[in-house]
Formats: sequence, C-alpha cells, structure tokens
Amino acid sequence: MSTSAAPAAGGLRLGTSAGRWVILAAVLGSGIAFLDSTVVNVALPAIADDLGGGLSGLQWTVDAYLLTLSALLLLGGALGDEMGRRRVFVFGLIAFTTASVLCGLAPNIGTLIAARALQGVGGAFLVPGSLALISASFASEDRGAAVGTWSGLTGVSTAIGPFLGGWLVDAASWRYVFLINVPLAAVAVFITLRHVPESHDPDATGHPDYIGAGAVTVGLAGVVYALIEGPKQDWSAGVVLAGVIGVAALVAFPLIEQRRSHPLVPLAIFRSRQFSGANLTTFAVYAGLGVAMFLVVLELQTVLGYSAIAAGSALLPITIFTLLLSARFGRLAQRIGPRLPMTIGPFVVAIGLALLSLVDGRSSYWTDVLPGMCVLGLGLAITVAPLTAAVLAAVDDRHVGVASGVNNAVARVAGLLAVAVLPALAGLETAASGAEFTEGYQQALLIAAGLAVVGGVVSWLTIRTAAKVRTPTSASPVFACQDFCVREEEGRAAA
Repeated sequence: MSTSAAPAAGGLRLGTSAGRWVILAAVLGSGIAFLDSTVVNVALPAIADDLGGGLSGLQWTVDAYLLTLSALLLLGGALGDEMGRRRVFVFGLIAFTTASVLCGLAPNIGTLIAARALQGVGGAFLVPGSLALISASFASEDRGAAVGTWSGLTGVSTAIGPFLGGWLVDAASWRYVFLINVPLAAVAVFITLRHVPESHDPDATGHPDYIGAGAVTVGLAGVVYALIEGPKQDWSAGVVLAGVIGVAALVAFPLIEQRRSHPLVPLAIFRSRQFSGANLTTFAVYAGLGVAMFLVVLELQTVLGYSAIAAGSALLPITIFTLLLSARFGRLAQRIGPRLPMTIGPFVVAIGLALLSLVDGRSSYWTDVLPGMCVLGLGLAITVAPLTAAVLAAVDDRHVGVASGVNNAVARVAGLLAVAVLPALAGLETAASGAEFTEGYQQALLIAAGLAVVGGVVSWLTIRTAAKVRTPTSASPVFACQDFCVREEEGRAAA
C-alpha cells in the first residue's frame, strides 16, 4: 500500500486532519491491547468450563501474555527507535491480531496458552509504539495535548473492557473476547499505513540488546513455570530444573547488561534511592492488584454465581475512581511532593483488598463487594500519578524514557509473579470449589493487602518529601492497571 500521502514526522498539529489520523491510529492500536487485558479475566471461568486445565490453566492464560509482554517491552521500544516506529507498530498490530485469532479458535488450553504468549509478543511492540507515534509525529508545542487526547480516548476503551467482555461471554462465547480485535486491528493497520509518517531515533546506534532480552525471557519463563507447575507436579525433577535455569538466567541478566554497549536497562539508574524505592513500591502494589483482579472475578462467578457481565460490571468502580481522581492527586503531588500520597495510597489499597477478602458465598454486592472496590479504586487514584512523577523525577532527562519503561516492566512482572505464586501460597492449587475456594481466595487477598502495606512503608523510607516532580504529559489518566503502559513516551515528551 502506498504511503506517499503520509506527512513528514515531527511537525503535525493537533487540530489538523493529519494529526487526527495519527491519534486515531494510536488509540485503536493501544485500545486493542488495553481492551484485551481487561476483558480476559472476565472470560476465565467460561474458558475453564470449555477447555478445562484447572486453576493452573487459568494462571497460564493470564501469565503467558504477561510473560512475553513484560520481558520484551523494552526491546519493542528500542526496535521502534532503530527500525522505524510505524513499521514496528504495524508489526505489533499484525502479530497481536494473528494471536487473537488463534486464541479465539483454540481447540484446547495448551493452544490458547501458546497463542496468549504470542499476543504478549505483539503487545510488546504495540504498546510502546502507540505513544511513540504521537511523540515522534507531533510538533513539540502540541505533543502534550496530543498525548492527553490519546490518554482520554484510550481510557474509554479500558473502562468499557470488563463490561464488554462480560456481555460477549454471556451473549455469545468467550472466543469473541479475542476475535473482536480483528476488525479493529484491520482498521488500525489501514490508517497507520495510509496516514502515519515513519520516524526513527537519530541517536539510536548499534543493535538492540537481544541477548539481554533473551536472558530475561528465559529467566521469567523458567521461574514462572516452576511456580505454577511445581505444586501440580509435586516438584518433579523437570520442574526444579526449569526453576534453576530461570534463576540462573535472571542472575546473569545484570551481568549481561553491564557488558552491553546499549543495554536494555542501564543499571546506573538504580543508584538513585528514590528510583529503586519507587520501583519496589510499584512491585508490591501491582503484585497485590494483579492477584486481586485474577481472583475476585473467579470468586464472583464460581462461588457467588455472578454472570460474566455482572462480574465485569463489578469492577467498574475501580475504573471510575482512577479516571476521576488520579489527575487531582497528581496535581497534589506537584504541590507537596510524592512521598505522602505514595505512602497513604498503598495503605488505602491494602484496606480495599482486605475488604474484598471478606467476600464469601453469602456476600451481597452492595454491602460487601462495592465498598472494597471503591476503596481499592481510591487507593490506586492516590498512588498512581505521584508514583509516575516520582519515577520520572528520580533520573536525569536523558534516562527518563528508559526509567519509565523499566517501571512499566516492573508493574507487569509484579502481576506475572503474583498470579503464579499467591494462589499456591493460599492453597488454591488444591482447592476444589465453593467454601474451599473461598478460603484460599480470602488468604490470597490478605497476602495481597500485606504486599500493599509493604509498598507504603517502602515509599515512606525511600521517597523524598521535597522531590522534584516531573509532570506526566497526559491530561487524563488511563485506568491504573494499564497506566504504566504509557510512561516511556510520556517521559520522553515531558523531557
């Protein structure tokens, strides 16, 4: 397809037709990824009923995607800078959509898990690419407003995700949760090739860090495989070997990065106490959040008998609170510094998770589920924007992009490991259903609440009260579960 009509990169204005096409392409691309990540949890019980696989099969359905996404996210951004942001974005769209079709047609749980891993590969190129297109295409004076427009429109797709996913599961089949991506992606590819200019990073030199990306992928895969399959296979020799290989690869990763001329992660940025502390807080809070989003929907559907659409709608208060309040708490952090909001916010998250841990087979939505959802949403709204600002303020301007990308990856890895570890710690691997499942669910949510408390304590000890705050450029926040996806290019724009 000819792309001769595409305007030159770096000079588009927000109110022009060319600018609107670029924003539409970016919104469609990122919206597909965000929508998919919010609808899949709602479909998990239906997937289990159709394909089997037990709890470990559902863990892999979530974690296969998070595994490849978190491991390859930084590589995806680097490839876009070197090979062309539009090219990598389109590749991500095609890979993600191909995987979505395979997910929708999967005849068994093994095929679904493999397709979900491929989806994560596509997402690793698609997610950073969406904002890279905006950052590279718009004139500097319009870039912040363009990112804000993207953020608001993408937030809409995220907000409707659980409701749409539940409706598709109830009205048709869980398979349409994945197949809905196909027409949206086709439109996105057409618009991107026809209207979006190509761009490169002129300072990108050398080859991307494939060795580092390979090490972290092998490391995470081995560790997650051992954590999920260990209890199921009674820690067989093969499981232990996979875990040992995974740990060895993760230990080797920083050694590899020290020797790379263009590493995925410049280790020097961790010398900042605030940067390291903010990432520890990220890990703790998002680990608790990840396991909660995985288990709450299962509890609502398998124990309380909610339909898929009712379970998806039950999550809406979290979206509403974060969309309405995150920007306000971001402005508060500008005035008083991020330390206090980053300390209070995780404690409020912990209270929300503790309230949700009380849900059992006799619970009412209005008196038992809704209060926990509202408190959890409030805690996330207090935490997310100050956390973003603290990460960006902890490093110098030339490292803002990679710092936000690392923080994004940390959030993903936190959810990945939490979904792999906490169900086993709570005894859910051997739980049957009903009261037995609820008991394990409650223990897991209490552990998640404890992790959030740890995040608040870490923030108090490591975040500076009067830290410089670098304001993210988005005018309205994306749903907190997905917020870290936008940070790499927000950081570059802010710098």
